[in-house]
Amino acid sequence: MPQLRVALNQIDSTVGDLDENADAVLRWARHSAEQGAHLAAFPEMALTGYPVEDLALRSSFVEASRRALRALAGRLRDEGLGELPVVVGYLDRCDEATPRYGQPAGAPRNAAAVLHRGEVALTYSKHHLPNYGVFDEFRYFVPGETLPVVRVRGVDVALAICEDLWQDGGRVPATRTAGAGLLLSINASPYEQHKDDLRLELVRKRAQEAGCTTAYLAMTGGQDELVFDGDSIVVDKDGDVIARAPQFTEGCVVLDLDLPAAAAEPPSGVLDDGLRVEHVTLSAEPLPPYEAEHTGTYAERLDDDEEVYSALVVGLRAYVTKNGFRSVLVGLSGGIDSALTAALACDALGAENVYGVAMPSRYSSGHSVTDAAELARRTGLHFRTVPIVPMFDAYMESLELTGLAEENLQSRLRGTLLMALSNQEGHIVLAPGNKSELAVGYSTLYGDSVGAYGPIKDVYKTAVFRLAKWRNRAAAERGETPPIPENSIRKPPSAELRPDQVDTDSLPDYPVLDAILERYVDRDQGAEAVAAAGFDAELVAKVLRMVDTAEYKRRQYPPGTKISAKGFGKDRRLPITNAWRE
Repeated sequence: MPQLRVALNQIDSTVGDLDENADAVLRWARHSAEQGAHLAAFPEMALTGYPVEDLALRSSFVEASRRALRALAGRLRDEGLGELPVVVGYLDRCDEATPRYGQPAGAPRNAAAVLHRGEVALTYSKHHLPNYGVFDEFRYFVPGETLPVVRVRGVDVALAICEDLWQDGGRVPATRTAGAGLLLSINASPYEQHKDDLRLELVRKRAQEAGCTTAYLAMTGGQDELVFDGDSIVVDKDGDVIARAPQFTEGCVVLDLDLPAAAAEPPSGVLDDGLRVEHVTLSAEPLPPYEAEHTGTYAERLDDDEEVYSALVVGLRAYVTKNGFRSVLVGLSGGIDSALTAALACDALGAENVYGVAMPSRYSSGHSVTDAAELARRTGLHFRTVPIVPMFDAYMESLELTGLAEENLQSRLRGTLLMALSNQEGHIVLAPGNKSELAVGYSTLYGDSVGAYGPIKDVYKTAVFRLAKWRNRAAAERGETPPIPENSIRKPPSAELRPDQVDTDSLPDYPVLDAILERYVDRDQGAEAVAAAGFDAELVAKVLRMVDTAEYKRRQYPPGTKISAKGFGKDRRLPITNAWRE
């Protein structure tokens, strides 16, 4: 059987930074060549970053992407890498498309190209366009209608893009019909919990359907609310894993594969689902036999809590650094949410770039400031205390507020103080709200919702406690100081806006609340279905009513890392003005 050394480059791209993304492709292509690769691949839309959203509808950006692709082909040749075929994702358009109703303006394509000898040897576009969850690809792209096959060193390699594997039909069965020896899919598949298990089973299934070795190359890094976890996978035609890349890490998986020889006559014609074969021969003759050096490695999977924590770190780091910021500011209350947020920030950016401020009021307990100070001591972040009592007294003297207005004034004063420090010193503010609070509206607009990013926005309160315990345990196992004070974990959660206040004054216990929310928010179950799962019907009605009436608050909350199947934001889009109640 012919041999082929494949380099799968699991890299991070920045949306819109065509020059830097091209530099990264060139850098990793050079590394692939140094490893002796015969074919190098890069993720979906690696040249433009993903997702580009409405940039796809801007003709100037589409043309810039096309120019960058041609320039990259020339740079690869000029750098002595022209003989290495490089597969890279980019943004293209359909040249022959005529404007028509229901089609995105300019007929953009989520495309990829094979670069060889300074030329664009082959281009193709994603066939299946996802239109669920965070995906809006019907809004942005027109589908590809070919099965691209490139012959490299006597092996026919069929090419696909992400959703082409997730949907039945299309390029996978067409690959079998065409008799390809390898199916290579490039992907920008966002992270969510437990998706790695689902992804592995998907790749196994598609390899068996395609009847050939299948390589699933994924992106890593972060973009706005999305995190990409890498976890590239290669399986043989029977679905057995040959190699698996680390999670949340840039790198290159180099693999020697024994693959079936291409047929004497290249595949042609129209195959499954009406796909037309587009075949290009780059090198027809197989390589002389060589000793395989890269037979496959399997990176160990992270456990569930470490995986989620890693995703939160990567998402926060990407948001801060890719937007040109250097440091972050966190209001430290001594509670679990701000403690976990600060720990994440220290891990993502380094403690020297994290600034914490305690803002006690007359209702703050003594341990609020001491626990915040202890967190600062353990992590090494910058810390100061600025009491809000004088500001609060001045407002109260002028307005004579009572009840909820008096309570929320404290939160809004803290928000104003944080934004003032942000403006003065150049840090961006991190909002520490969790998914449970956002779901039921247990946050103050223009108060604790102030911030440029919400690192734990998609983390339920019960998971906040679990992640804090995991982070401390992981530190202890490495012989390090656990970052989060035990008192912040043990004490009852409280906003401390009135004497002896605790969250359970107005909310169910968090394990019960989160179980109801998970069914209603994440799974879209109605009130009857939630109650049928064993919850009190009156409690269910109350919680669902709180969720429904808080939509206007959530719409004004900053973006934050998505880790669940349905985070608040693009995943879950409900009208603010909405009279429907369960």
